[in-house]
Amino acid sequence: MPLSRFAIPTLLIAFALAAPTAARDKESPVAPAQIRELYACRDITDAAQRLACFDREVGELAAADAAREISFTDRETARKARRGLFGFSFPKLGGLFGGDEDEIREIETTIRAVSMNRSGLYTLVMDDDAVWTQIDTTRLPRQPKPGQKVKIKTASMGSYFATIDGGRTIRMKRDR
Repeated sequence: MPLSRFAIPTLLIAFALAAPTAARDKESPVAPAQIRELYACRDITDAAQRLACFDREVGELAAADAAREISFTDRETARKARRGLFGFSFPKLGGLFGGDEDEIREIETTIRAVSMNRSGLYTLVMDDDAVWTQIDTTRLPRQPKPGQKVKIKTASMGSYFATIDGGRTIRMKRDR
């Protein structure tokens, strides 16, 4: 697919504005080979050769994207993905969803459904379809109800604390 006459200047401006980040990423062993090769085009001093390099590498990057060999995301999309995965245990994924500075430590959500097992422990289904199960024996003064707000934050040993409508805190784990 040929690039429009505006694509190359737009790409060059984007690369110029991203230079501080790109310089940092250039040395990153996590950056895909396609990105590292694209960054290497900046080091070519001859303008025609540099443009040819950018054209070639952007073409390869577009082909890798079309073949789903590489994917792109922005900070907001990564934040939403991390929020959706909050409560699950994963190994460190090397910045797959951004840096640790953006790690989510708590969320606020709303209960959609509530059930209680034979032991009197609650299972809460949230508006985002996340399912959380109580793992301690703390008794709540009132049964949680759909529509109530819940704040869930990271606790120790892979568990989480849930506070329902500002009331008593219970220990929970995410099921799905």
